[in-house]
Amino acid sequence: MLKTPKSLRTQIGIFGRRNAGKSTLLNALTRQDVSIVSNVPGTTTDPVEKAMEMLPLGPVLFIDTAGIDDSGALGGKRIEKTRKIFERADIALIVATPDEWGDFETALIEEFKQRGTPLLVVINKRDLANPAPATLEYLEKHNIPFVTIAAVNPDDLPRFRDKLLDILPDSFFTNPTILGDLVPPGEYAVLVVPIDLEAPKGRLIMPQVQSIRDILDNDSYCVVVKERELRDAIENMKRPPALVVTDSQAFLKVAADTPDNIPMTSFSILFARFKGDLATFVEGAKAIENLEPGDRILVAEACSHHPIGEDIGRVKIPRWLTQYVGGELQFDTVQGHDFPDNLEQYKLVVHCGSCTFNSKALMSRITRCRELNVPITNYGVAIAYSLGIFERALEPFGMK
Repeated sequence: MLKTPKSLRTQIGIFGRRNAGKSTLLNALTRQDVSIVSNVPGTTTDPVEKAMEMLPLGPVLFIDTAGIDDSGALGGKRIEKTRKIFERADIALIVATPDEWGDFETALIEEFKQRGTPLLVVINKRDLANPAPATLEYLEKHNIPFVTIAAVNPDDLPRFRDKLLDILPDSFFTNPTILGDLVPPGEYAVLVVPIDLEAPKGRLIMPQVQSIRDILDNDSYCVVVKERELRDAIENMKRPPALVVTDSQAFLKVAADTPDNIPMTSFSILFARFKGDLATFVEGAKAIENLEPGDRILVAEACSHHPIGEDIGRVKIPRWLTQYVGGELQFDTVQGHDFPDNLEQYKLVVHCGSCTFNSKALMSRITRCRELNVPITNYGVAIAYSLGIFERALEPFGMK
């Protein structure tokens, strides 16, 4: 509750061969023994994460990974976990040693270039040797930013930090808004928060909390109610709210109780814009119209939880889509960072609001779906479409 969640931190992945000094770099940056350091290749197995503040960038999450050159059956599994970090790394640090540069490093560079991920090559262990002239020539010829350091030397870290900040575009230093552009300063937003079995005891869920904070940051007012109290709350306000935001599960009741002259949408749709690409999700939802009985749908959840009762992803959305199509559909569900390689078998991907994902992770999935021509939408947009309030829910964004 007191710390910035991972999903809002700039995630910096540390990649490279075994024994290039990735873990030493992480420990040096955090000034803690976060990762085990050893001369034995393959010491780092699962990704190691460490959150910290890095001004002026703000809250960041460093992720140490296994060597991309690992070998054997177990090494292959380590590489697979490392590659999953590719999808959510906002920044890539490619660590190499002065005397070892080749296909592994150039392949990493090309991978992150294709993903549009800012990268910095860190030539480590300069205390042991100077970088090979051929390596420096390659980096300079291809305009690849690099810095030469000894991670064991604290005096080298300020130079590394300055170089890292220097390669980042201005967008890394700005804070996008969730709904600040929809609720002017001094105006009201009404947030409808159902309290059901899946609501955390004593707490609100992350999108609700983050929306409240965003409203306060934009000098606007916030009224929080349950769905049963919405109508009374609006009637007792001296002026209409600028926006009503609801949990998608209560869409129909909230739409009925919100006057037509008051814009209305859902937390999930707000997060579709905040974390992903709302226009792509809107087009994806239109694919619902072409679904036929027997089609296979993938439901992707960013967080891991035990389904309770009328679970939104496993029960309610399948029910609403089945009713809309008028026949049985086949649903598969994945959680966390699991995402299938064989997306071509699906007629539609329905993603959650991604409150526990950073934007990079969600955009990586959107990009994969685009490349394979598989429609992707999210919970709120899909629910609005299947319940017949699609245009009403998109009106605040000037979309249909």
